[in-house]
Amino acid sequence: MKKLGLFRHAKSDWNDARLRDFDRPLNARGRKGAHVMGAHIKNYCDRWGRLIASPAVRVAQTIELAAKAAGSMPPIKWDRRIYLASSVTLLELLREQEGNPDSIIMVGHNPSLEDLIFDLVPDDGSSPLRDIVEEKFPTAAFAVLELDIDSWVDLDEGSARLVHLTRPRDIDPALGPEPVD
Repeated sequence: MKKLGLFRHAKSDWNDARLRDFDRPLNARGRKGAHVMGAHIKNYCDRWGRLIASPAVRVAQTIELAAKAAGSMPPIKWDRRIYLASSVTLLELLREQEGNPDSIIMVGHNPSLEDLIFDLVPDDGSSPLRDIVEEKFPTAAFAVLELDIDSWVDLDEGSARLVHLTRPRDIDPALGPEPVD
């Protein structure tokens, strides 16, 4: 059995229109969300075998703040393919993981992370958590999938169970959606 954690970067800052998308930092709410979720991830499972991440600024800042809150993180493997990837690319990246770690956290972006959940978790009505992801996989959300495989090379569509989903607002309601006027 393998475990896959999917952690979406925290809320980014859109105030500087001159920045490329790749270079956008976190905003204040995002920094708080990354911290809160880092502590949650550590409490959920204190030992992950590998962390692979997009090198985008907002992802790097999310990981840095989450690691401070958690007290540690596994070594990071930066992979530019995660930035703007399709779920097919993410599947390929996971299949090529060397050393066959028991657990991996992938930190990246939407829509690819939520699409990966849709590809891996069957849409057969048996997963209430999948239904929540269909509504939205918000910034700084953390999902855990269990996979009945012996090796990452065997990863295939429809092969996972979504066993955990936490959004920042589940821990701190102030980190939820901003009210619409």
